[in-house]
Amino acid sequence: MLTWLERYRAVLFFVCVVAAVAGLAFFEAHRPEPVPLILTPSATSVPALAEPTLTPGPLRVYVSGAVQHPDVYLLPPGSIVKDALLAAGGAITEADLVSINLAHPVADGEQVHVPRAGEPSPVRLPSADPLAPAKVNVNTADLAALETLPGIGPELAQRILDYRQAHGPFVQVEDLLAVPGIGPAILEKIREEITTY
Repeated sequence: MLTWLERYRAVLFFVCVVAAVAGLAFFEAHRPEPVPLILTPSATSVPALAEPTLTPGPLRVYVSGAVQHPDVYLLPPGSIVKDALLAAGGAITEADLVSINLAHPVADGEQVHVPRAGEPSPVRLPSADPLAPAKVNVNTADLAALETLPGIGPELAQRILDYRQAHGPFVQVEDLLAVPGIGPAILEKIREEITTY
């Protein structure tokens, strides 16, 4: 005689399978939605690589003439003639500061010469580039030196001297355009051969 379990084994198996399937379906229906994982870079997770910056070195400037302590001085980048003058202890009482441009920027290897009053300044100033020709300083040059410039004869040279005497030193080379008879064409001829400091 079959026991109750053997008789209903197939029914019990079927009920178990149905219950398992129903349980899985219920679990799937009520399972929470997965939250996507979003990775964002943290400000501190990867250090930013800073671009290397080039720090310009000091300027070596030779200060000579009517100053307390003529010598070669190290000046910070962006320095002007006045900074070079102060580095040398300032001007002496005989200095002719009107003939130099104190606001002009200085370059590495440059000479700043402060003339004495009544002293003929060096007509041609040395350049920072030893191979480059020296330039005529239109604020201190005499008539003969100005006449060496291309397109500048005795008459224009005298006009430059007269203008300088009446209006003071030229701040930049373009100021020569105010001299009667000097136009853009002449200025372009002499631009690379003149300086105002």
